[in-house]
Amino acid sequence: MAFSTVKTLSTVLSQYHRQYKQSPCLIQTSYVVPLELTKQIQDNINELPCFSSEAYICETIIFPILKAIWQNYKQVFMLWSHPTLVYKETVGYPDYLFAKLSSQGKIFLETPFLAVIEAKKDDFTGGWGQCSQEMCVLQEMNVGFDFPILGIVSNGDIWQFAFLENDVFTQCSNSYTIQQLDLIYNFIISHLELVKTKLENS
Repeated sequence: MAFSTVKTLSTVLSQYHRQYKQSPCLIQTSYVVPLELTKQIQDNINELPCFSSEAYICETIIFPILKAIWQNYKQVFMLWSHPTLVYKETVGYPDYLFAKLSSQGKIFLETPFLAVIEAKKDDFTGGWGQCSQEMCVLQEMNVGFDFPILGIVSNGDIWQFAFLENDVFTQCSNSYTIQQLDLIYNFIISHLELVKTKLENS
């Protein structure tokens, strides 16, 4: 079964026997967004048809933000673009994925998986159906690691977040727009800092 065959969040959570709740999610860091990233995103929005397709959203908005964040953690984590995930009968291709950097080299996809990001052109219902299934699969693949998995669905402008921890899927009631780049930036960094600390102490 492909990830994309499941269309709704409730269907996925029922299938994987996960509970649902919604609550505000805290941002624990207050790093300053690099000026070059702010300028790049604003220039892309002003000068390119960024929102015309999911591919354009990925290339001009989502990936530059994720790469700028990854630069702070590239000795610990790897940022993957459209990797192939195979688990039991499920095959999927997340848009972006943060995972632990493999000791074998950068071409190896390593567990644990930390976060998965989906670009959807205004289809947040379908986006969360796909993203939640990816989160459930990643959680099952993260054998021996106990930390929440971050899920993000974005149309480039609006960024929505959720966490999967144990058997509870928590959809964050706070979402942000691209004009709140500092909050998006620090939201993701907060999670990577948490995982980094847990990995260092394990």
